[in-house]
Amino acid sequence: MATAAKFQRLIDLYGELKRSFDARPSDLKKCGTILAQLKVGLIEFGLLLPQRDARLQDLVVVRDILEIGAFWSIRSKDVPSFDRYFSQLQTFYTDYRHREFPIRGLNLIRLLTQNRIAEFHTTLESLPLPADEINVNPYIRHPVNLERWLMEGSYSKVWNAREEAPAEEYKFFIDSLMGTIRNEIASCEEAAYESLPLKDAATLLFFTSQSDLQKFAQQRGWQVDLTAGMITFGRKGDEQVEIPKQKLIAANLAYARELEQIV
Repeated sequence: MATAAKFQRLIDLYGELKRSFDARPSDLKKCGTILAQLKVGLIEFGLLLPQRDARLQDLVVVRDILEIGAFWSIRSKDVPSFDRYFSQLQTFYTDYRHREFPIRGLNLIRLLTQNRIAEFHTTLESLPLPADEINVNPYIRHPVNLERWLMEGSYSKVWNAREEAPAEEYKFFIDSLMGTIRNEIASCEEAAYESLPLKDAATLLFFTSQSDLQKFAQQRGWQVDLTAGMITFGRKGDEQVEIPKQKLIAANLAYARELEQIV
């Protein structure tokens, strides 16, 4: 009887988790507390890993809890936690699929943000999805497009992809990618220019607000002259660096200006 009561408590917690997660906005703090309690209970009942004698309806509930945990991790910006939930879900996706591809797609973008390109392709090739369906499945097509655009250096497409994300959680990783891209572009700007107009710097770095650009400039140690509308990049010493990427930056800036005129 005590065991039955404990199991019913798990079911009640699961219902509470779903309500908290589906709320708008999600109650992330409450979800985290409930998830911790549920994982302890699932371990106690031997359900965290699928067992042959386990009831199908119980395994479906466990899978749903883990999937919510994976999405909760991203909304909480806790990538290590997402890794753990994703690892636990692998055994459930053999027979009990539900939100499989949204979470597999998130894992692919995670690999991109960590620059694990070889592992990205290995994981992509091992997906339980025919090659001709990759461009049909929105959750897999999105990270595949991101990887191609990153390799091409088509950063504007990566930026625009944020609004085309198939799930809200995907935007977290795209924001992380844009942070990496901004730092790479900033390093090129520092080496290729002594200064740039604020407007041009904002365009190159994909900033839509001057305040965000100023915060970024402060982090990089740049000097911002609001009166003159210029940013001056700090150089180490007076050494002038000749860098091949200068022409690329100039071309990107010209392209960005053309896009503004078109819009």
